Amino acid sequence: MVCKTDPLVQKVCELYEQISSLESLKPSKDVDMLFTQLVVTCMPPSPIDVTKLCKRIQEIRSKLIPLCGEAEGLLESHFSTILGSYENPLDHLNIFPYYSNYLKLSQLEFNILSKHCSNVPSKVAFVGSGPLPLTSIVLASFHLTATSFHNYDIDLSANSKALQLVSSDPEISERMFFHTTDIMDVTNALKDYDVVFLAALVGMDKDAKVRVIDHLAKYMAPGALLMLRSAHGARAFLYPVVDPCDLRGFEVLSIFHPTDEVINSVVMARKFPMTKHSVEHPLGPRKLPNKFFDIEMFNPLNHVNLLEELDIDEE
Repeated sequence: MVCKTDPLVQKVCELYEQISSLESLKPSKDVDMLFTQLVVTCMPPSPIDVTKLCKRIQEIRSKLIPLCGEAEGLLESHFSTILGSYENPLDHLNIFPYYSNYLKLSQLEFNILSKHCSNVPSKVAFVGSGPLPLTSIVLASFHLTATSFHNYDIDLSANSKALQLVSSDPEISERMFFHTTDIMDVTNALKDYDVVFLAALVGMDKDAKVRVIDHLAKYMAPGALLMLRSAHGARAFLYPVVDPCDLRGFEVLSIFHPTDEVINSVVMARKFPMTKHSVEHPLGPRKLPNKFFDIEMFNPLNHVNLLEELDIDEE
């Protein structure tokens, strides 16, 4: 069985044992070293389908993803505190070690958004923005320079730190809003957004992720776009996977699997318009045609190689 023989899986299991035995996941030499090894192990393109691994490895993965999420949150909180000590925090974002990855990911998401959005969105929501809302900041600064961003996080401390980062910038702060609430408690306000971004770590397991997606499907405006982050191959040991069948109530437009240091896959979907069919079948996912292409998307910051773009032609 692949679980017992695959060296990648064996390495992930070894790293999980070491990570799970740490007293704390706060940034430190040991924490940084172990998670760097984990990312380097899982980053190369891999044919592994995590859903087909044996039960023991599935259980390890289900425990590893929350550990990755906790460590990521602590890392972002740590650097948000450091950045907040500067007079103009946004001038020093490059001290965050993964800032360049966010630049590439935001460029990628903007390119995808531009392909499927005929008008520049006026209001965007980011669900799970955290203490270091780099996607919102990068998009607001470089790509969507007239758009307002509404950042949702359940953690008051995270929002307080995030607000501190943008408050000294008169232009960005006017377009950046922070809401401390569980997105499952947000209803009619979701209809105001042209685009909703769902962070990778909102919904740590499949059931939780699907509950959030179903909630968004119920309250987002018909025709609004949903941008989700997923994972592919061995990268699914780091982040939850969003499958097209999870997107009930949405038309899946495209799925991009980067093969470089941008870890997350990007899924773009559109809320079904309210038609007679959608009223009768409100959460029926659209069957996807089996169309796969190998493409390279131009990125001014870097050429991002994309593997297996699943792209559904607009009708």
